[in-house]
Amino acid sequence: MDEKTNVMRILDQKKIPYGHYYYGDTDAISGIEVAKVLGQLPEHVFKTLVTQGKSKRYYVFIIPVNKELNLKKAAKAVGEKSIEMIKSKELLPLTGYIHGGCSPIGMKKYFPTTIDSSASDLEKFCISAGRIGYQIELSLADLKNVIRIEIADLT
Repeated sequence: MDEKTNVMRILDQKKIPYGHYYYGDTDAISGIEVAKVLGQLPEHVFKTLVTQGKSKRYYVFIIPVNKELNLKKAAKAVGEKSIEMIKSKELLPLTGYIHGGCSPIGMKKYFPTTIDSSASDLEKFCISAGRIGYQIELSLADLKNVIRIEIADLT
């Protein structure tokens, strides 16, 4: 893979080590299908979800692809009364990413970001590299060196 995404360029700039995968020549759409194509366990591939709280503030949550975001736990983690997923059409103008290619790294602006506590048990895990068909693999410590993240039970 010769083509680099903005996420990869940011990691290179910060000298953060990462692995990268390209699966764009497959018909994998769901996170579980992506994990299978990558030869990874679904618990090791994470999806990036963008939400809005009752306060109208935006929040990013990163959870395993085989899990559902528990909205009550997520709201509690960020100190909101409630949160809801944003509409797909709001994602690009807000983050600079499209549905299926949203990465917590390199969004147009920083939003409070929380990762599921299951990531703490993993040496490395995969997240979107900011474009459909591209994933990166890195450690939680390395992700913390790129963006500010909190850890909480979100599923």
